[in-house]
Amino acid sequence: MPVLSETGMEWTRLRVLDLEPGEAYGFESGECEWIVLPLSGGCEVRCLPSPASPAFEARGLGRSPGSGPQVFELRGREGVFHGPTDFAYVPRDAHAEIVSAAGGRFALVGARCENVLPARYGPAAGVPVELRGAGRCSRQVNNFAAADTFACDRLIAVEVLTPGGNWSSYPPHKHDEYRPGEESRLEEIYYFEIAPHGDTPGLGYQRVTPSPAGKTDILAEVRSGDAVLIPDGWHGPSIAVPGHDMYYLNVMAGPGSTREWLICDHPDHGWIRGTWADQDIDPRLPFSGSPRERERDQERDRDQERDREHDRDRAEDGA
Repeated sequence: MPVLSETGMEWTRLRVLDLEPGEAYGFESGECEWIVLPLSGGCEVRCLPSPASPAFEARGLGRSPGSGPQVFELRGREGVFHGPTDFAYVPRDAHAEIVSAAGGRFALVGARCENVLPARYGPAAGVPVELRGAGRCSRQVNNFAAADTFACDRLIAVEVLTPGGNWSSYPPHKHDEYRPGEESRLEEIYYFEIAPHGDTPGLGYQRVTPSPAGKTDILAEVRSGDAVLIPDGWHGPSIAVPGHDMYYLNVMAGPGSTREWLICDHPDHGWIRGTWADQDIDPRLPFSGSPRERERDQERDRDQERDREHDRDRAEDGA
């Protein structure tokens, strides 16, 4: 079976796939919107309205069953520490199939939602890369589906990369209460991959402490493939042990009608932000491919966009 792991809470979903060369995986999106995110390797994503969900076509946002699927070629990447990747958005009430010619590992990040948005391609070159913190709190955030960077109905998802020896998700923060303009109510899934050192597997640690809104209390040793579910609580730090870089994928969603990420720092630890102005960002950041690889990726993104524009023009001419 290609599904390595699957987890979820009331609003959020996460599924990790391991596809052999030429292997395909099909799924119904159901009541959730999904993003197909390559962790290693590339794939093709085919998306069309689900035969089991005629309401999709009735809303006027789908393609007619005879028009064929929308196809998105995802170039992917060598691994999670090799820079951002391109991705594909699959709306609710759709059928999707993922096929990988060379094989690879892929994350499906999802959120229960109400509205049907168009299926879309997200280019790697369009992913905003943010460096947060400073000193031993330095980390990199790939904001591929942050609230203000890529349109979704409820889903918010980002990647965080932390050099070995650093603390991430720090100071501890929470988003488990709705306070207009100050805090969002969002549950969250953390999915981890830890870089090995030679033949020694990597590990790290994740802390979650109870907040006024909940009782979640976790101190977990995490290794590649592990997930931590955070329905509430102050979460952080995420600790990358020395010599082992840490990656985690954050999947967030909640009941609020406005899709936004508003957090509240722990009152005992928020002061640490004031120390960052006098420190440099860790020189090991950002994690990314070589300049030549980035230039190649950007050129391929431009070529793919030209091909899509050409296909749209042809479709309009034939209409």
